[in-house]
Amino acid sequence: MDGFLLALLLVAMLATGGRDQLMVAQWADALGQSVQLLGVALACACLSAAAMAWIGAEFASLLPRRAAQMLVAFALAIAAAELAMPVRLKRPNEPTRSLAALGTVLLARQIGDGARFAVFALAAWTVWPVTAGLGGALGGAAAVGLGWAAGSDALGRWPLRMLRIALAVCLGIAALFIGLNARFAAF
Repeated sequence: MDGFLLALLLVAMLATGGRDQLMVAQWADALGQSVQLLGVALACACLSAAAMAWIGAEFASLLPRRAAQMLVAFALAIAAAELAMPVRLKRPNEPTRSLAALGTVLLARQIGDGARFAVFALAAWTVWPVTAGLGGALGGAAAVGLGWAAGSDALGRWPLRMLRIALAVCLGIAALFIGLNARFAAF
C-alpha cells in the first residue's frame, strides 16, 4: 500500500507541468476536449506506468539488494535531471486528427520522463511492484486529465517551472541519500 500511495502522489506531482500534460492541454485546445483524446491520454499514462514498473521490478530482481538501491538512486537522479530541464513545446500548426499518432507521440514522451522514472525507482524499491505501477498509472492519469480539462492557457498561468525545480532538488537529495546508503550502508 505504501508503494501505491507514494507512486500516486509522486507521479501526480512530477507530471504536473510536464511535457505530456502540456501536450495534452495543447491538443485539447486545438482539437477540442473530446472524450476520445482523454481516453488516449489516460491509456498512455497507464501503459507507460505499467511498462516502467515492470522494467524496474525486472531489473531489481536481477541485482543484489545494495545494487538495487543504487539502481533506485540512479533512477531518481535521472528523474531529477529531467525535471530540471525547461519544458519548451512548439504549438502545433496543423495538429493531426489521428488519435493513434497522438497516442504514439504521447507514449514516447511519457516513457522517458521524470514521473515514469520515479515509477521505475519505486517498483525496484518496493516488494510489490504492481502497486507502484497502479499508483503511477492513476497519478499520471490525474496529471493528463488536469491538462485536458484546464487547457494550455490556464496551465500557463501557474508557476509550474518553480514547482519542477523544487521537485528536482528534492529528488536529487533523495537520490544522494539513497546512493550513500547503498554505497556505505550508513543510514
